[in-house]
Amino acid sequence: MRYPLIRSPPKEFAACTAPAMVDPSLHPLAIPPEELYRQCRVERLRRSGPGGQHRNKVETAVRLFHPATGVSAEAAERRSQEENRRRALTRLRVNLALQVRRHVDEDRQPGPAWRARMAGGRIRISPEHEDFPVILAEALDFLAAREHDTRLAANALGCSASQLVRLLKLEPRALELVNRARQEIGLARLR
Repeated sequence: MRYPLIRSPPKEFAACTAPAMVDPSLHPLAIPPEELYRQCRVERLRRSGPGGQHRNKVETAVRLFHPATGVSAEAAERRSQEENRRRALTRLRVNLALQVRRHVDEDRQPGPAWRARMAGGRIRISPEHEDFPVILAEALDFLAAREHDTRLAANALGCSASQLVRLLKLEPRALELVNRARQEIGLARLR
């Protein structure tokens, strides 16, 4: 399945200047993680590091590349290839949340994952939770649709601006991405 991109996605996050835009019904994070994995090009690599004499003898490092968006992720810190595969998939999902934007209409309501994580106006999620990339992507989509105004985005999402900023702080790259966009349009950086 190919995703229609409005802008070309960055190859690496460090070079990211403008996130890719996709149709809202086709965001890669809407795909179950294992299906997303099957869509990826998988490379198995050797890496240096802990593991003693067995470290460089087997290809335990895993790099995933999602061809439809150009987003990639890698994990090499474990001796188990399966554990590295799971970590690479988690990192890929976070990278997709950071780099792929979908169009959000003014009257669009937050999705079911967002609503399930809201309790009394507070966002309840850990960066290790499976839904974290989906929640992060939704927050970034709403912010982008409202010209990175945290108050407007938070109102549309049903939380406070401080809760939204707290969510962004769980993934420092997300906060930096928003701050760069805010600076480009003359808004103050979030702390």
